[in-house]
Amino acid sequence: MSKLSEYREKLNLTQDELAEKAGISVRTIQRIESGAKPKGHTLRTLSEVLKISENDLRENKLETKLIDFKLVKIINLSSIVGIVLPPINILLPFFIMKRNKEINEVTKQIISIQILWTIIAFTCFILSPFVRKWFDISNQLTLIIIILSVLVNLFIIVRNTISIDKNQKLFICLNFSFL
Repeated sequence: MSKLSEYREKLNLTQDELAEKAGISVRTIQRIESGAKPKGHTLRTLSEVLKISENDLRENKLETKLIDFKLVKIINLSSIVGIVLPPINILLPFFIMKRNKEINEVTKQIISIQILWTIIAFTCFILSPFVRKWFDISNQLTLIIIILSVLVNLFIIVRNTISIDKNQKLFICLNFSFL
């Protein structure tokens, strides 16, 4: 049973009633319930009508069972190796994911988090000399930013590893994916 049909049945809606409420064709509802993944406008509209998050509707029970969570933890923890050298914190998990063919929403989120964090940390690092000059702050500001960047990224990686181990999902995740 698909996620869409589960949520639809919880609300005691037929496919026709859901299609009418969402302004989507019955055929689209049928395709999604038989395994097609909803995207874009369809995903947003269905999640609003069913009053659930887009991620809840996007997840598929069969996909969750097929995920190798031990490997997902290794992919997540591999980011630590490159925590000081930002490109490695993205590339190493990416190569492990591709090599082991463990390409799913969780591993994509792990890499997307690292990409976003690298962009944020790099931007803060580049802006630190200007901020130091504007506010007449001590020369250690850049060093403090680097240390904080490493510690926050370490926290994100460890916290997500714990959540993967306990709940088989990420604790800190994004509403979008770079991959």
